[in-house]
Amino acid sequence: MSAVRPRILVIDDESQIHRFLSPALDAAGYEPKRADSGQEGLRGIALWSPDAVVLDLGLPDMDGKEVLVRAREFYTGPVIILSARDREAEKIEALDLGANDYVEKPFGVGELLARIRAGLRQTSDPTAHRGPVVAGDVTIDLERRLVTRGGEPVRLTPKEYDLLGHLARHAGKLVSHADLLTAVWGAAHAADTQYLRVVIGQLRQKLEADPAQPGLIVTEPAVGYRLQM
Repeated sequence: MSAVRPRILVIDDESQIHRFLSPALDAAGYEPKRADSGQEGLRGIALWSPDAVVLDLGLPDMDGKEVLVRAREFYTGPVIILSARDREAEKIEALDLGANDYVEKPFGVGELLARIRAGLRQTSDPTAHRGPVVAGDVTIDLERRLVTRGGEPVRLTPKEYDLLGHLARHAGKLVSHADLLTAVWGAAHAADTQYLRVVIGQLRQKLEADPAQPGLIVTEPAVGYRLQM
C-alpha cells in the first residue's frame, strides 16, 4: 500500500502556475489539488482538508485576503501566500490576517517547496513545540526557559528571551514586525520597530557566528524576521 502523501491545495487562477507547480509538487512527494477561484478554493479546503494551502491574492472572484480570512474561520493548517503584489503593506496585512508565509511572483519552485516544508513542520498551535527548538548550534528550551549555544548557557535579558522564544515557537516561519512587537512589548508598541531592531541586534551578538551576516535570525526586509531551522 502506498503511503499517504501530504495534500497541497493551490488556489490560483493562472493556468501556467498549475501546469508547472502541480508536477513539481507531485515529484516532491505531495498530492497537488487545484482551485481556480476563491470560492472554489474555500470549497476545496472544506472538502479536501489539505495539509497546506498555497494562495494567490489576485483571484477573479474575490481578493485572496478575503479567502484567507474566511478560511481561517475553520482551517488551521499553514497558508503560504503566492502573489505578484510586492508592496510591503500587502505582505504585512496578509501575515497579520493569518498567513504563515509570503512568496512573491516570479518565484523559484525550490524556494516555495522549502516554505511549504517549513509550514508543514508547524502546527496551528504555536505551543506545539514540546521539546527544545534546535537551530544550528543554538538550543531553545521553551519549557525551562533555557538557551544554550554549543552546549553552553547563554545569558539573555527578559526581553531578549521573550523575543527569541516567540520566534522559536514559530521556527521556520516568517513573523511580522507587528506580531513580534505585540507579543513582546504589547499592542501599544506594535509600530515601534526601533525596539525590535535593538533587541534583534543584541540577540545576534550573543547567538550568531557572524552577527554582521546573520544565518540564525534572518531579516525579511520591511516585513519581519525568521528563525532558521
